Amino acid sequence: MTAATPTVEGLSELADLLTDGGAVVLSGAGLSTDSGIPDYRGATGSLRRHTPMTYQTFTRDPRGRHRYWARSYVGWRQIERARPNAGHRAVAALQQAGAVGEVITQNVDGLHQAGGAREVLELHGGLDRTVCLACGDMASRADLDVRLRTVNPGFRPEPTDEVNPDGDVELPEEALDGFVMVDCLACGGGPLKPDVVFFGETVPRNRVDACFALVDAARSLLVLGSSLTVMSGYRFVIAAAKRGIPVAIVNSGSTRGDAKATLKVDAPLGVVLPELARRLA
Repeated sequence: MTAATPTVEGLSELADLLTDGGAVVLSGAGLSTDSGIPDYRGATGSLRRHTPMTYQTFTRDPRGRHRYWARSYVGWRQIERARPNAGHRAVAALQQAGAVGEVITQNVDGLHQAGGAREVLELHGGLDRTVCLACGDMASRADLDVRLRTVNPGFRPEPTDEVNPDGDVELPEEALDGFVMVDCLACGGGPLKPDVVFFGETVPRNRVDACFALVDAARSLLVLGSSLTVMSGYRFVIAAAKRGIPVAIVNSGSTRGDAKATLKVDAPLGVVLPELARRLA
């Protein structure tokens, strides 16, 4: 091992586990923190500071929906500028090397795909799309941003905090009244929602079933940057462990799935994944 090679406990064992290929990746927000998008539950996670938008509030409270879109309009600048980091690129390299196959991501930022990964299943949807709650029309978030810029030429409030993983920022209440929201172009009046699964919303059954099918067929499950606090991702760890499929977790800090893991590497993803790709490429 050269002086430039990271010394991380468990890294060699992880490389051995992935040598035969067939691993399915389950990634979480911890993979995108190096791209400037904070997680919810890490040391600086946004859940420590505020409660994120819930599906119930978004669909039932017009004022809450208006608040979200005003905050999201400002936060979209940072999401749009975010670029894949070394961890994202390493996952793509591991795919190219045949070490891992499909990627199940809990992230909504699209950075896996931007980093070169293929066969990415977005468990919680993607911020780059919108869906109409009335007619179901899907549209581009970039196109929506153009429309919002047109009707909000003077709306430039200063955010009170950094962008959150679901794409919004904290804004002072007095700034909200100056924001104008637009409706669906397809049906002419339906309210728009980002095509993401909010807290309290159910992941579509067909999407969950597709993820379970990937896990069932995997030789191993590689969890990257997820605390596994919510059942949405943790259920796949449970399923793999029940079937005797090895589970490897790479995360800074403890996770809910540690007791079910065959191997745990407690280290930064930006250190572990590039080295892992170097060894297996």
